[in-house]
Amino acid sequence: MLLIADMIDRITVLVGKVLACLMIPLVLLVFANAVLRYVFGLGHVWLFEAIGYCFAILAVGLAGWAMKENEHVRVDIFYSMMSLRKKAIIDILGTVFFIGPFLWLMWDRSLPYVQRSWKTREGSMEISGIPYVWLLKTCLLTFCVLLGLAAIAFLLRAINDVITGGEDTP
Repeated sequence: MLLIADMIDRITVLVGKVLACLMIPLVLLVFANAVLRYVFGLGHVWLFEAIGYCFAILAVGLAGWAMKENEHVRVDIFYSMMSLRKKAIIDILGTVFFIGPFLWLMWDRSLPYVQRSWKTREGSMEISGIPYVWLLKTCLLTFCVLLGLAAIAFLLRAINDVITGGEDTP
């Protein structure tokens, strides 16, 4: 069980590290946009859209890594005082009743939206915009896959903690 979780975690970390490299272009794009706009009085639609693309890809792509690193949002008022086994039970319930249905609903509602975008090769509504909106919309499905994988690994570890009481097993 932990072997599967470890394999998923390696994929999650690899994807996270690759996507984290987008921070450099994002910072450079934001800087270039600010300089062009406020120093030279120039604005470019494609530059503004590129910033949005980078940010969107980072936001949806790094969600799984955040979950793997236990950096996701959690109300910690009572959770921090619980035993490891009780925390694991809460994690299992949260994953099964919140993350699972959320991901299923997101996939179900996004798939036709993404398919329609691919079919028409949807581009920017602006003439000088980036013509790859269909590719950006695909990030919705990628988000579901990456967060779903991270949730499976998270769930497997929580089940292991319930079974073993949180002790490391060989």
